Amino acid sequence: MERAQRGTVFIDEIDKAGRKSENPSITRDVSGEGVQQALLKLVEGHRGQRAPKGRPKHPHQEFIQLDTSNILFICGGAFAGIDDIIKQRIRAKAVGFGSTPSSKDDKENLLRLVEPEDIIKFGLIPELVGRLPVVAGLTPLDREALVAILTQPKNAITKQFVKLFDMDDVDLSFEEGAIAAIAEQALTRKLGARGLRSLVEQILLEPIASCPRTSAPPVRPCGSRGRRWKK
Repeated sequence: MERAQRGTVFIDEIDKAGRKSENPSITRDVSGEGVQQALLKLVEGHRGQRAPKGRPKHPHQEFIQLDTSNILFICGGAFAGIDDIIKQRIRAKAVGFGSTPSSKDDKENLLRLVEPEDIIKFGLIPELVGRLPVVAGLTPLDREALVAILTQPKNAITKQFVKLFDMDDVDLSFEEGAIAAIAEQALTRKLGARGLRSLVEQILLEPIASCPRTSAPPVRPCGSRGRRWKK
């Protein structure tokens, strides 16, 4: 419990909890404002009762006391379209000396100029933004980062496929140029890190189908008496 009360909590996709309109709804809350309201006490610091195993199912079970005052909350999200809000705030069509915000580099420059008021206009409530004092814009992944994701982690995608082919006694290796080409395709198609697996699977589709273990046809039942047949 002591370690949990001094841990780090990362809340992803916080932008999906933003309000869809400026006017709050007086009926059913179909936006994410209710989620933001529920996060206020937790982010600010709250000592409350928590069920030991997720949601409380038994009314007489013993609860534990958890204090969130010393927990570091980090919220992240894509915030698609916030660059247009930043451009409206600075009232300029260019950033820097003669540059135009239509290119990718200028979009990154706009994200570095993000302010709390831009996030509020995007849809987050001021109470939640005020409890998150540090606002930072991250740069997208480049080719070197995608190559590192493909090769360096313990369970990297390339290592997984090497192990998969090794189960069929097939030696698989990736050349540096091939890995760089996969990363370049991910950048061109704007797939990000999550699209690397689909690219590798698309390239290795025919070799995977040719492996003895994966290409063998399944045994399927046929007939009312349970007879079996092979294709």
